Amino acid sequence: MRLIANARMYAVDAATAANWTALFARIAVMAGVPLTVIPHAAPAPLEDLWRRDDLGLAFICGYPFARGGFPVQPVAAPVPASGGGRPLYATQLIVRAKSDIATLEESFGRRLGWTVAHSQSGFNALRTHLLPHWQARGALYARSIGPLLTPRRVIDALLADEIDIGPLDSYFHDLLRAAEPQTAARLRIVETTALRPMPLLVASDGVGEAVIARLRAALIEAHQDGEGRAILARLRLSGFAAVEPQGYRVLVEEGDAADSAGYLQPG
Repeated sequence: MRLIANARMYAVDAATAANWTALFARIAVMAGVPLTVIPHAAPAPLEDLWRRDDLGLAFICGYPFARGGFPVQPVAAPVPASGGGRPLYATQLIVRAKSDIATLEESFGRRLGWTVAHSQSGFNALRTHLLPHWQARGALYARSIGPLLTPRRVIDALLADEIDIGPLDSYFHDLLRAAEPQTAARLRIVETTALRPMPLLVASDGVGEAVIARLRAALIEAHQDGEGRAILARLRLSGFAAVEPQGYRVLVEEGDAADSAGYLQPG
């Protein structure tokens, strides 16, 4: 079976998407595992991608991965060049650069955006970060606007003055700064959540252990390969790391805490 690959979650623009395609092609060669990169653009549900039985490499957020319900197995997680050598990231709460909002508290009473309920960076981390404020004050925002589906749509909604503050995956922000510095310059970070395990590349549960091992090894060794290292640099990555599923349990625990408190949607 020929396996498919997709990096929609971090395809910030066409050039970045091309770099992911180049990386997957290099990994296929290094691993000896043919991969076909397929399009799966929003608003096509990511859940459809995660359920495919020919999935070779695709990103999934740690929150739905840890929740289960999708027939996938972990391969490796990216290590952002800005991440201190670990496969970690955070959610940045962003506003327009010219906004009068200087602190998180100053955003209360305004309009909050969020991506989709299965997202860690765009929903679960946002709820976790806002939960103590909500418990102390009650409803925080005049409007809670979502699902906006993607980080790009959060950015577009901010710049179109449809929302006043929203969540942005810190690695997506790294890629945006590199690909579209003029867009990144129109955004400002107000607050950043705690670091949490990165979204990871997964394969279908039906892919054999030997194939998974070859893909994992190729990803982990990509920074030692000249061509692979150059592609990683363009993707603002220092490499990939093996991960353990139990490392993502904290995301479920935080989601459960928000659910148990009755804070079912950021707002």
